[in-house]
Amino acid sequence: MTVSAVPALNGVLLVDKSPGPTSHDVVEAARHALRTRRIGHTGTLDPFASGLLILCVGRATRLSEYFHIPDKRYEAELRLGLETASHDPDGEVVSESRAWRGLTLNRVGDILRGFEGIIDQRPPALSAKRIRGRRAHALVRQGAEVRLSPHRITIHSLRILRFDPPVLRLAARVSTGTYMRSLARDLGRELGCGAHLTVLRRTAIADLSAADAIPDAQLRDGEVTADGIPTSGSWLESGKALSWLASRCVTEMEIPLLRTGKLLDAESDEGDRVDAAGAPDVGTGGAAGDPGPVRLLYGDRLVAIGELRNGRIQPRKVFLD
Repeated sequence: MTVSAVPALNGVLLVDKSPGPTSHDVVEAARHALRTRRIGHTGTLDPFASGLLILCVGRATRLSEYFHIPDKRYEAELRLGLETASHDPDGEVVSESRAWRGLTLNRVGDILRGFEGIIDQRPPALSAKRIRGRRAHALVRQGAEVRLSPHRITIHSLRILRFDPPVLRLAARVSTGTYMRSLARDLGRELGCGAHLTVLRRTAIADLSAADAIPDAQLRDGEVTADGIPTSGSWLESGKALSWLASRCVTEMEIPLLRTGKLLDAESDEGDRVDAAGAPDVGTGGAAGDPGPVRLLYGDRLVAIGELRNGRIQPRKVFLD
């Protein structure tokens, strides 16, 4: 039995978003450049932010949820002494302090270390979180008082890149769900002077790097075409784009089972077993002993995403014609 070829534009495009455009603007530019409507992003960047924006194209749009699993890396610049309503440069100043003048590098380092680990973080009121079906930012702009509940995140590391008061530049590795604007707010308050983000750049998601991404300007300027993008280093076939997921190779005899959604054994008749996730320092968020979602590969091609339970793999999303 043979598996039909994957159409050229089913995969993942790494884009380096510049400050200014919204994430939706980048998606629209990609739809025009690649001549397809079936494109979606895997997590927004605020308009003032830059860096890695991952676009799923064609059938790969069904993979978007799995890009929320791994850790993210950022470089962030904070302006100490000013807190804004939105915790970024676009918001109205709500408090001002000159207490940053008394801060030392050692004091700042001690405060940063106190934020590392598992913490509870309150999302910013001006966010896309929903409250009874309404976006929080929309309620705030209508004059409603919004106070979102904290949620648990992990700050894996915070490293000082530059301390030139009142400017503090950081490198951060954080779990999914972390709001860097909230982190700036909370750091500023703990430092006793207030702060807001002035610059934010997402440098990586797991092992996918902004250094390998195509500048968004090339999407707008017509330098990117549907014919040329598959040979670009910023394009990944679906099977290679989710290296943080566990994987198992499937045999030709198992293809009919996948087509009908049948369970597969954790180990195939040819000895293929579920391998652990390939990207270091990235958790799946599953329970102990649970590898989370599993990539099912036929050669280099992603044919399904499954779920390992009690020694069997249940196909959840199948990518066969």
